[in-house]
Amino acid sequence: MKIGYSTKIVADSILSRAVRRAVSALERDIRNTCLRSCGGFLDIVLKKEECIQKECFVIKALEHNKLGIYASDDLGLIYGIYHISKTFLSVGEFWFWNEQVFKKKRGYQVQDDYTYESKPYKVRFRGWFINDEVLLSEWKPVVDGSAKEDFPWEMAFEALLRCGGNMTIPGTDFNAARFRDLAGEYGLYITHHHAEPLGAEMFSRVYPKLEASFDKYPDLFIGLWEKAIAKQKKYHVIWNLGFRGQGDRPFWADDPSYDTKAKRGQLISKLIRKQYEMVRSYDAGAVCCTNLYGEIMELYKDGYIDLPDDVIRIWADNGYGKMVSRRQNNHNPRVMALPGMGDMGAHGIYYHASFYDLQAAAMMTMLPNSPEFVEDELCEVLKRGGDDFWIINCSNVKPHTYYLDLIAAFWRDGISGDQNDKKYTISNHLSAYVDRYYDSALNKMVEKAYSLWPYYSVKYGPNEDDHAGEQYANHCARILADSFIRQYHVSEDDANLQDVKECDVKECDDRDRDVKDCDDNECDAKKCDTKDHHKINPSLELKWACDRHSLKDQVYYFKEKYEDAVEGYKEYLGFCMSVEDKLKAAGDKKAAIVFDDNLICQVQYLYYSYLGALHICSSIEAVLEGTGDERFIKAFYEAGLSSNAFKNGYDTMRSHEHGIWKGFYANDCESDIRQSYYVAQSLMSYLRVLGDGPHFYKWQRKYQQDAGGDKVLLILRLKSHITDDKMWELIDDQASSLF
Repeated sequence: MKIGYSTKIVADSILSRAVRRAVSALERDIRNTCLRSCGGFLDIVLKKEECIQKECFVIKALEHNKLGIYASDDLGLIYGIYHISKTFLSVGEFWFWNEQVFKKKRGYQVQDDYTYESKPYKVRFRGWFINDEVLLSEWKPVVDGSAKEDFPWEMAFEALLRCGGNMTIPGTDFNAARFRDLAGEYGLYITHHHAEPLGAEMFSRVYPKLEASFDKYPDLFIGLWEKAIAKQKKYHVIWNLGFRGQGDRPFWADDPSYDTKAKRGQLISKLIRKQYEMVRSYDAGAVCCTNLYGEIMELYKDGYIDLPDDVIRIWADNGYGKMVSRRQNNHNPRVMALPGMGDMGAHGIYYHASFYDLQAAAMMTMLPNSPEFVEDELCEVLKRGGDDFWIINCSNVKPHTYYLDLIAAFWRDGISGDQNDKKYTISNHLSAYVDRYYDSALNKMVEKAYSLWPYYSVKYGPNEDDHAGEQYANHCARILADSFIRQYHVSEDDANLQDVKECDVKECDDRDRDVKDCDDNECDAKKCDTKDHHKINPSLELKWACDRHSLKDQVYYFKEKYEDAVEGYKEYLGFCMSVEDKLKAAGDKKAAIVFDDNLICQVQYLYYSYLGALHICSSIEAVLEGTGDERFIKAFYEAGLSSNAFKNGYDTMRSHEHGIWKGFYANDCESDIRQSYYVAQSLMSYLRVLGDGPHFYKWQRKYQQDAGGDKVLLILRLKSHITDDKMWELIDDQASSLF
């Protein structure tokens, strides 16, 4: 028997919309993988069989050239359909997101006696939280000639089902409500963001003029919950219970009268029970859960939270894959976020394949910790009974497909406790993953490139999970630049800078008068005070990374980290580019494109981010360590190198958009390498003001041909003012002899 272009998919009963979507996907897969030909191919028959366990399926060859899929429910049929697509047509779970290339054949062989019986999944409820979905939200892929805004979510839900998922938080904030219908059409359970209990609207959004206090407005809060429950009655829902503030923060940030742990825990417990009763009045068998996240976990562990016995407790990793409490600003207690051994309650996890914290996490690139590390953590979760609920933060899907695929293998099959078996599992998984999406005789080299990913991740702290993503370069460098610009003052010792004599310094020496009162703008620009510019205060935002006594010391710390990162990612990028060249030389040009778009793209983002961050540090260092006018020229030049690096990173990222992917990276607005470029440009302008202002003629005369030179000054200007970028180019032409 063979599956071919004319294979039909039929059913012995009316199919639900969710199953029909899966059927349409399989029909598309057949068109994508089969050459046009007529007759002689098997038909696929879908049959309901009540004796089969829910979400399981049986596939077996039948008489009369038919292949049957048997299941008792929609998800069982859907999983069976996607099993055929993967097993016989070699369509991967992430075929769309990984840009899988198909080689069409006339037909695909199915053994005449083929039989397959699926096993229950290790984890009961399993799915993705489409969170921080800034790329998906603004991407408007062109499908069949027109832009289709829902298409990214359709492809995400399809990939999730192919991975064996059955649950989703379909977006953040407005997107969560917007895409509930679509998620329901795919047959997925709906659950909710930990900051949006029951999926209800935020109180302050509905009642912006009222104080967000349950004590003052209990009926209004309960009304929002009732409305949310009524709106979601048509879905399969796992109801998330809880009470937090107006946004992703503690409720007592909005109601400070709750100033003790006992008060806070008492109110949260009371309201969770109220929500529980409301949901159960609608559906006596409703499944409920609550997130032990952030401040809630601390209260729960301290015994201040009382929950109904059958509510699933959801424990969260710290955003880097470690099952401990997350770092919040500079506070990092690292409290273990797992149930105690022997706890017989229902438990699950909220786990991050992607994370956004404005510190060191990875959202535009893969998790910086190793797959072996992830496996160890998830193994411990399962040992402690955390197999009722796994919600995985997948953000924009595409950058995270490898780790999402790996985690799906764990929620499907569980994890062996034997260390040798675990190493075997990781190695085998990577081999299968690469073989599925690259189809090249050089796949071992591609596999090697993927395996090196965690090896080059930047180590920023003492803990095993303290490895950094792209945010460590972009956010931290921007904070350093911001702190420098906000605090730097030219000292009185630098009065030899240009034209200070034009200002009556004596007038500014009046101790009874604030220098800011000086009417002379030039005097104010020079900050005629005695502040030591070497003693700039450290940025408190960076205390979590390095607790230092001055900004200069923080710059030194980060510069060392960035230097190591640049050296490492340059080496890693070189290796990856050599693999791509070998793929092209072997005639595997399509595999080379896939490799470029899926892995090289991420390495480039990291390389250029860290290169730009390194030059930010060098720029600030040039000012704080140097003397005289020359230090501003050197700092300006380094800021320009930073600007170029970030701009090259942004342009290189966008160069990976082609075909349907046009515009995919346009809204990189959280890690935001383009904003790093803007900040570097601002730093250039600030440094030019310090070194070349207020008249902006000295540097131009010094470096521009026929601009008058800097030795003899008879006329101030011979040429019109030039931009910072043009000035940088003039200095760059002479950089080898200057620096």
